[in-house]
Amino acid sequence: MAGISAYYYLTESGRSPVREFVDSLDRKTQRKFFFVKSLLEKFGHKLPEPHAKYLGEAIFELRFKTQEGAVRILYFFFHEDKAILTNGFVKKTGKAPKNERELAVQRRSDFIRRQ
Repeated sequence: MAGISAYYYLTESGRSPVREFVDSLDRKTQRKFFFVKSLLEKFGHKLPEPHAKYLGEAIFELRFKTQEGAVRILYFFFHEDKAILTNGFVKKTGKAPKNERELAVQRRSDFIRRQ
């Protein structure tokens, strides 16, 4: 299914960890993020590697490389037409850090519980 909307996960207190992460990146990296996010919104579940990858437990990652390193934004799909961006990081090792994946799973559960 294509044509989805991507939203930032909000904590119960109203914070947006992904927005805070993106705001901390340099302008060139932010532009790359918004480009890859637009690909997600256009292609949805069909967005292929190298732009997206399924990590398991209903969690996916947006992927792009910058001078800062390999940037990852984790997300999940909600209903047919929404992607919820949960957290972001600059990857330092070969695999996505387990704690980042666990955080995305936790935020997915929290989001669904509050709906």
